[in-house]
Amino acid sequence: MASENDHESLFTDWLREYSAQVIKVARAYTWSKDECEDLAQEILLQAWKSLPRFRGESNASTWFYRVALHTALNWKRKRVSRGSREENFFEFSRLESSAPDHAGQLEQTEAIERLYAAIHQLRSTDKVLVLMYLDELSYREMAEVLGISEGNVGVKLNRAKKALAKMLNQESAEALSDES
Repeated sequence: MASENDHESLFTDWLREYSAQVIKVARAYTWSKDECEDLAQEILLQAWKSLPRFRGESNASTWFYRVALHTALNWKRKRVSRGSREENFFEFSRLESSAPDHAGQLEQTEAIERLYAAIHQLRSTDKVLVLMYLDELSYREMAEVLGISEGNVGVKLNRAKKALAKMLNQESAEALSDES
């Protein structure tokens, strides 16, 4: 069995490498900034607690994703069972007006917020697949995380991408009709 120092070192390395994945998963399963931060901390806590059981049979990124997703799904179930209400996460941060490309940054921020709002509307499995796709995991890695075949990953991911495109296109069409 590895020592506590070995676990700490490994966890620190993984934290540097996979923290963005943790935030993406947390953001996809929460609406408020505070809840996102709470869920991210819970994911990291669960990863730390689960680390001694990591056997190295899968990629570290696959294992970390699996812990993050299971934690997020449990979090979501608990939130729904308590009937809690969530505040809107999608608050636009203020950008310095002196920034060289203020309009471009604002446009990019708004596009990212629209994407996350659409991802949030997807079913859990679809949400997970899109997040893994955005993190450029292979179909094999996605299949390992979800416990399904690579072919099934392809079919489900294709459906999720179509659903996202439809939501984003509808939103764009509605925005254009509002401007008219």
